[in-house]
Amino acid sequence: MAKLTFLGAAGTVTGSRHLLETHGKRLLIDCGLFQGIKANRLKNWDAFPEAPPLIDEVILTHAHIDHTGYLPRLVKDGFRGGIHCTSGTADLLKILLPDTGHLQEEEARYANKKGYSKHHPAKPLFTEEDAKDVFPYLRTVDYGQHFHPAEGLRAKYRDAGHILGSAWLDLKTKSRNGFRKIVFSGDLGRPLDSILRAPVQSYDVDYLVLESTYGDRLHEDKDPREKFAEIVTQTMDRHGMVVIPAFSVGRTQTLLFMIREMEDQGLLPSVPIYVDSPMALKALEVHKNHIPDFNLTCRKLHIAGTQLFRPKKLKLCPKRDQSIAINNTHEKGIIISASGMATGGRILHHLKERLPKENNTILFVGYQAEGTRGRTLLEGAKELKMFGEMIPVNAHIEYIPGFSGHADYQEILAWLLGFNKKPERIFLVHGEDGPREALANHIRKQFNWNVTVPKEGESVELDF
Repeated sequence: MAKLTFLGAAGTVTGSRHLLETHGKRLLIDCGLFQGIKANRLKNWDAFPEAPPLIDEVILTHAHIDHTGYLPRLVKDGFRGGIHCTSGTADLLKILLPDTGHLQEEEARYANKKGYSKHHPAKPLFTEEDAKDVFPYLRTVDYGQHFHPAEGLRAKYRDAGHILGSAWLDLKTKSRNGFRKIVFSGDLGRPLDSILRAPVQSYDVDYLVLESTYGDRLHEDKDPREKFAEIVTQTMDRHGMVVIPAFSVGRTQTLLFMIREMEDQGLLPSVPIYVDSPMALKALEVHKNHIPDFNLTCRKLHIAGTQLFRPKKLKLCPKRDQSIAINNTHEKGIIISASGMATGGRILHHLKERLPKENNTILFVGYQAEGTRGRTLLEGAKELKMFGEMIPVNAHIEYIPGFSGHADYQEILAWLLGFNKKPERIFLVHGEDGPREALANHIRKQFNWNVTVPKEGESVELDF
């Protein structure tokens, strides 16, 4: 028997943490930060539900902070096991975790300077150095390679198509009646990504822990490039700036690939493209080093000599003074900056500068979690609180959902349709309650399968 406990991402799209107790080991599947509304963010400061020294191994599905961002605290508080991940994930973690620690230190310093935190002094959850302490525990595994986090337990990663290095996790063991398998989906990508391969099909699944971010909605069939060209053209006609809060890993690279492609095809005018995120620039280099993990079309373009991520007027801005200079320019163009949900980072300074002016456009190209500034803007806020000030919202606010790195509910159902047998139980995680319930109903209606919507802290016994 095994015990599975949902320590996070049960009612939220952040804080992915699932504890599997099996084969005499405690295995933590993902170790993410809670983000979004204040009540969720405060959970990051709670003592971890399982004492870190008692956790034997961590197995990561991909590098996004909502799946990995608690690792520095876990190590700081005594975890000493291996942290398994793909090589792409490991390379991205060496960028994402220190940057997250640095941003937290910066925000704490700024809060202390301005005096807008109720904590005196404000402190970061972890530092840049704490993040680097994670690296010695990373254990890289190739797609399809077998590894053994516990005796008698075979583990394997298969491509999930969500971001570079993303994977769904296949855990298999021998039982009295044959083999038993648990699959953790991580975040499932889409079947036709411009850069990544489609999610690999899974088989012989007994238990499935499945994400449900877009469990209640469908992505538009319309090519997002058409809407993107329309928004950029209209903003350029107003002599404005398009400001795009974009995730540093995945979304920024997709945007650069698309803009370069549209310029080459004459679908978009060449305007200055400012990439103002040191983390995104480092992630860009990681992507260039992992082209074998791209889809066949991208690999073919690379062989032919195409610079996949280089629009004509690309301006890279790794330094602080370069970032400041962007807000002193009055020329039209596009700013791509992090964070993707406008929860912190350099994007806040661009929003503060550009939101009050109606010739500008703030364009969201990814999911905006409840309680984030991005969600607040999409819901029609007339002002936005940043740096202890209320900033008026006069800029145009736009959203293009077609760039999402998450499968919608029909794409999830299509993946499930490829299963060769009925899973005994499916557990829906990594979704707000509405989308989780909606996806549960879709699965029951389509397949008549046993679907559970677990609560945070809930444990279940598995025949595994």
